[in-house]
Amino acid sequence: MATPARRRSAATRRSAATRRPTRPKRRPRGKAARRREREGKALAAVLIGAFGIAVVSAYPVVSTIVIVLAAAAALTIYLARTGRLHLPAGIAGAAGVGPRRDFTHTIAAYQAMSYTEFEHAVADLARRDPAVRKTDVSGGKNDRGLDVLVHLHSGDRYLLQCKRWKGRVGSEEVMKINGTYRDIHNCFGAAIITTSAFTADAERTNAMLPKSLRLIDGRGLARWASGGRPPWA
Repeated sequence: MATPARRRSAATRRSAATRRPTRPKRRPRGKAARRREREGKALAAVLIGAFGIAVVSAYPVVSTIVIVLAAAAALTIYLARTGRLHLPAGIAGAAGVGPRRDFTHTIAAYQAMSYTEFEHAVADLARRDPAVRKTDVSGGKNDRGLDVLVHLHSGDRYLLQCKRWKGRVGSEEVMKINGTYRDIHNCFGAAIITTSAFTADAERTNAMLPKSLRLIDGRGLARWASGGRPPWA
């Protein structure tokens, strides 16, 4: 009579015999395979180039028109992206050079940021405008009302004051920015951007200024982040 240990051993052997064989590991490609791949890409490039030359030789007029139009389109997109050419909204959107729609930054997301993160988020938002050449973030103590300085391709400068507040922004902030953005920071305009709202007194004070500031509350910030016009437009 077979012992239990022998019966288990026989069952193990039968199980191993019926088990599907494992696939051998694929060997890494050698130098010859990589060389053949490079030669294939080079041959494809040569064939494409030969085909292009044949098409140009057979249809010189049509080919010239296509090349000129492609070059003109590339130049137009480049000028629009750098802010040197302003396209109508519909054409700009189709060409992918207009303000991009971004729904990732909701008001709750902005409110969850630190003060520094919020300033950099606003600077990133400003850089999406093709008219902007660069932005400088300089918020902190003794910033004299300047958090983000926007440099436009036209040479003008625009000041952004960022307020990631839960409470309303009062008239003293409006008076502070109005007293610094021209004479101290040499900007042609300024905006106060907050995640909350402005007091009625702040709005009245701003309306009495010879040149009003742009007051952008939480809803206005959401519209700008979703593809709306920037404050300097």
